Amino acid sequence: MSDKPSVLFVCVHNAGRSQMAAGWLRHLAGDTVEVRSAGSEPADTINPSAVAAMREVGIDITGQTPKKLEWETAESSDVIITMGCGDACPIFPGKRYEDWKLDDPAGQDVEAVRPIRDEIRTRIQQLIADLVPHP
Repeated sequence: MSDKPSVLFVCVHNAGRSQMAAGWLRHLAGDTVEVRSAGSEPADTINPSAVAAMREVGIDITGQTPKKLEWETAESSDVIITMGCGDACPIFPGKRYEDWKLDDPAGQDVEAVRPIRDEIRTRIQQLIADLVPHP
């Protein structure tokens, strides 16, 4: 791992969970971590309920767009966190993997997305504690 660890969040559509996780990590870790997200079958747009739920906590993810998971991106990431993409996510020897079992916000309203958003925040805080050395 370089001085600045890179974290890749992967879900199927790269429209909800992975975008919220990337938003939280950027917000909470600042520039101490390189943040990436992608999907095995990216959607055309980000889930509007995920955008609204993140806006409620002061994080704007409207500028993000779902991206296709590229082999090189995964290969060059230090930590790969999957969220429901199953066998569609590539496995690279020597990488740190976590699979976060989270409800899928697709088709859900903001009220249903809030608890997913909050669970992601808790997991991101733990991830930062593991990755970023404290003086």
